[in-house]
Amino acid sequence: MKISNKYLVEAIVFISYVLFAMAWVGGTASMGQIMSAMHIDSLASASFISGAVTLAKIVGTFAAAWFALKFGLKYAFFIASLLIAIGLLTPFAPNYELLLLSRFLMGLGGAFMIVYFNPIVMQWFPVNERPVINGLNAVAFNIGTGVVLWKMTEINQFTGDWKVSLISFSIASLLLSFVWLLVKFEPEAQGHDLENQPIENYSYIDGLKDKFIWAYGLTYSGLLAFYICLFTFYPKAGISQSKWVIGFGIVGTLAGIIYSKKMPLRLPVIRWSGAMMVLTIIGVSFSSSVWLQTLSAIVLGFFIFFPITALVSIPHELPKMTGQRITVVFSFFYSISYLLSTVVLWVFGKLVDMNQGDYTASFILISLISSTFFIGSFFLPETGKVKELTIKDKLCAE
Repeated sequence: MKISNKYLVEAIVFISYVLFAMAWVGGTASMGQIMSAMHIDSLASASFISGAVTLAKIVGTFAAAWFALKFGLKYAFFIASLLIAIGLLTPFAPNYELLLLSRFLMGLGGAFMIVYFNPIVMQWFPVNERPVINGLNAVAFNIGTGVVLWKMTEINQFTGDWKVSLISFSIASLLLSFVWLLVKFEPEAQGHDLENQPIENYSYIDGLKDKFIWAYGLTYSGLLAFYICLFTFYPKAGISQSKWVIGFGIVGTLAGIIYSKKMPLRLPVIRWSGAMMVLTIIGVSFSSSVWLQTLSAIVLGFFIFFPITALVSIPHELPKMTGQRITVVFSFFYSISYLLSTVVLWVFGKLVDMNQGDYTASFILISLISSTFFIGSFFLPETGKVKELTIKDKLCAE
């Protein structure tokens, strides 16, 4: 049996990333128990795991395009799925080195997979359906994270042990990876709009010279840096509203799907959401009122994810876009964003140390850095089909 229904293909892709998020965040949530079982209490060792994860994201997103070009999109996604399933080793790791390796390879698989979303969507779905599918893929990680943050205790009670829970997530990922092998990847399955487009040999060198890619990656980098800081440093600063950002991020993504489906312009929603992000980040970071911090976190979560569907749709709507080119575009997009975010996180922590634990300078820094989403909207192309809609409206009026 071969799977050729595009909605079944999307279901496999979506659930695969939800399971990755559950295994990933579940492993992070259980890290204290894992380290305790190994009799490791070194903060340096714990931070090294975080560093390995970050490295996996940078290396993985950059190398993802090469794997897709080398093995084909179907088998590149399969490799990503197998790497994610290596998380099975996490609860079994007999020593710190194997734990580190399992987390690194799992993070590598997740980094590959997020890049492959877009060429898969481009190959299977026509342009008018892509905003909805891109939006669903964008919310997959949040759903997996939300399940673990809110229901991990209940899941552990159901399975009987945190190890069994983590094993279950990884086994489900492994089984789904073999289901993926049944997907029928052939030329006739490609999106209708690609039939008459030229086959373009778009390489890494072309990507490095592409001004759009740099503007695109830099636009997202400030938002990503803040998002990682929110879960890495804000709880240590006594700000614990991150769960509200996750929860309302799901609401924002769903609203963004509906909005992007009805409103063709991409830049206005990116621009004004970017402005709202900066204001609410200031509210979360500097307010001394708990209710104002919570309200800011709720609004922030909504506006972080509300424009993501529009942002991800832009490359799909560029002229003469091909599967090979879009793979390279998103490979650079994520690697640029994660690389710059890593630098920002290091500077953030350094400023806290230099100021004897005072977060004020660091919060100012991250508030300024987050403005790249707003500023970058002035350097991105508008890909919305305004002229077509205007002509249609005129005809209807006549």
